[in-house]
Amino acid sequence: MTVHTSVRVRFCETDALGHVNNTSYFIYLEEARVQFFDYLGKRSGTDDWPFILVSTKCDFLKQAYFKQSLHVETTVKRIGTKSFTLMHHIKDTASDSVVAEGEATVVYFDFKKQASEVIPEDLRLKLEESYQLL
Repeated sequence: MTVHTSVRVRFCETDALGHVNNTSYFIYLEEARVQFFDYLGKRSGTDDWPFILVSTKCDFLKQAYFKQSLHVETTVKRIGTKSFTLMHHIKDTASDSVVAEGEATVVYFDFKKQASEVIPEDLRLKLEESYQLL
């Protein structure tokens, strides 16, 4: 299962060179993670939020511009005992060409105990639905 997130580049996300600023891609990746967490049934709320982001990266392959329509395809790259890694492909909607690729490693975390925990079986099964063999 791939989770799709649509993005339309806003003017404020571009820089003096006229293309999307590198920091804006991380906003797109964050939005894609939130959509993915919704798919998992974990709504964005702080009361019982079980995830903490421990690593994120983005490789920029092509430039993107103001008003360009993009979409982010999110899948699971790796499932560990206490963490998982998401793979993101940011694509131009018109051509379906890859503009950027990113990853995010997320730990299942108990904020009250301030400790990582083993991913529960029901969540692991849902993650496995989105696991992509590379």
